Amino acid sequence: MSDLLLSEDRDRVRTLTLNRPDQLNAFSQALYVALAEALRAADEDPEVAVVLLTGTGRAFSAGTDLIEMKETASSAGEDAREDAGDGASHGFIGLLDSLVAFSKPLVVAVNGLGLGIGATLLGYADLVFASTAARFKTPFTTLGVAPEAASSFLFPRLIGRQNAAWMLMSGEWVSAAEAQQMGLVWRLTDPDELLATAWDHAATLASRPISSLVAVKETMTASLRPGIEAARELENAKFAELLGGPANIEALVAFAEGREPDFTKLPPGA
Repeated sequence: MSDLLLSEDRDRVRTLTLNRPDQLNAFSQALYVALAEALRAADEDPEVAVVLLTGTGRAFSAGTDLIEMKETASSAGEDAREDAGDGASHGFIGLLDSLVAFSKPLVVAVNGLGLGIGATLLGYADLVFASTAARFKTPFTTLGVAPEAASSFLFPRLIGRQNAAWMLMSGEWVSAAEAQQMGLVWRLTDPDELLATAWDHAATLASRPISSLVAVKETMTASLRPGIEAARELENAKFAELLGGPANIEALVAFAEGREPDFTKLPPGA
């Protein structure tokens, strides 16, 4: 297992911990690949019943590593956009494939900030626990891009259309309490109790027959798969269209310069 992702097995629960605390557990390509491979391995391991996913430090995940994203967006203009739609973000695409295919219960313990994929992957979780110190943001419009991870399909069903519209369109922070009220989070705990509480619930599930757990999850998710696939295809197309465009470049330059982006000066329609 990579140092980027820690793994521990106990009582048929495999705990996976994102481990880039200095980068707020932002997903580099290597971390995307590591988590995707770890999910596939857990799915295939007959000794693993449940996966518990969490993070080290003060963040669950700050989303995609924006340094890598800026390099992709500026590297080759139109070619970069075509590559993005085709899977240049192969690690990201691979992680989503693994999340969609994961047949066992996935429990997530959000220990801190959850941005971008750190929030949208919750659409694939079966149970979400969060620290009262957690906060969530889906900064797609503030980055000048489109939604990801089929969040445009999953979030309206998970948290309601208007809550989803606010989260996906505004790019504003959502508190842990608001996230629980919306239904994005199931249970809140004090920060010091988060992992123990999440693990206890994961262990309860893990004491059940794996075959039955898998059957229950399949019956709950099978009808969603066509919608997830269609949403991912459309989101990827829109993301590729916008990546490297005027709004996205302004957002990334502003990030690098430590300022707020100013979208009011962009060409009409951008």
